[in-house]
Amino acid sequence: MELINVEAQIESSDSAFLKKLPKFIIKGLAKISKQDEINGILTKFENNIGIEFLPKVLEELNIHLEISGLENLPESGKCFFVANHPFGIADGLILTSIVSSKYGDFKAIGNEVFALIPQLRPLIATVNVFGANPKEYIQALDKVYYSDIPITHFPAGEVSRIKKWKVRDSEWQKSFVSKSVSCERNIVPFYFYGRNSILFYTVFLFRKFFGIKTNLELALLPHELFNKRNKTIRVKIGKPISCITFDKSKNNHEWTRYLQNMVYGMK
Repeated sequence: MELINVEAQIESSDSAFLKKLPKFIIKGLAKISKQDEINGILTKFENNIGIEFLPKVLEELNIHLEISGLENLPESGKCFFVANHPFGIADGLILTSIVSSKYGDFKAIGNEVFALIPQLRPLIATVNVFGANPKEYIQALDKVYYSDIPITHFPAGEVSRIKKWKVRDSEWQKSFVSKSVSCERNIVPFYFYGRNSILFYTVFLFRKFFGIKTNLELALLPHELFNKRNKTIRVKIGKPISCITFDKSKNNHEWTRYLQNMVYGMK
């Protein structure tokens, strides 16, 4: 099974910059992005669909978890389970694995690219993080929001970068706060300790310095996942925040900033 093909994805992309890259650089990107290793895992666990797939990947990479605050997970899963996003893939696997082990089925609000992976497709509530969402995406999301199913969400919409020499999410998107109120979903905050490699942030700073708009560092996210092999990742789960907390004393933007600061204060 070869679901990940860097060369084919570049050829089908709308990035003029990527299409001008020499073949040897594209082959280098395929190697750095762990194309063969990712395809190997997808092939090995091709019959483990949905929530069965998540722990298999963690076990395959021998990623250990140190979780504090498990007692804060409420009995009802009708919540937003939100977190900072320092890793890009590993934190997504861990957040969804913790939620699914408690509640069973769930939906993860995620980049449409993850829906290309058959094992993850049943779990993803698809969004386009780089542009406007088509009508069918919005309708499907609303159906999920008003259901009783748990929802996992990284409100930043993208992996953490360096901000003022600190690794931190970009400003969180506010839509989940308004949906928390309208859909009566409490919010359960998670905080992930750790960060990606120096290489990841160096590539990010390099492209920013030279004004390159294409997110080159995203090609390194599979590399960052494999960097977590045989390591222990610490996670802290905070107490649920009732949806009635978000009153008119602050607007949704202010409440979102409050929640983001509160999550970072959990460390």
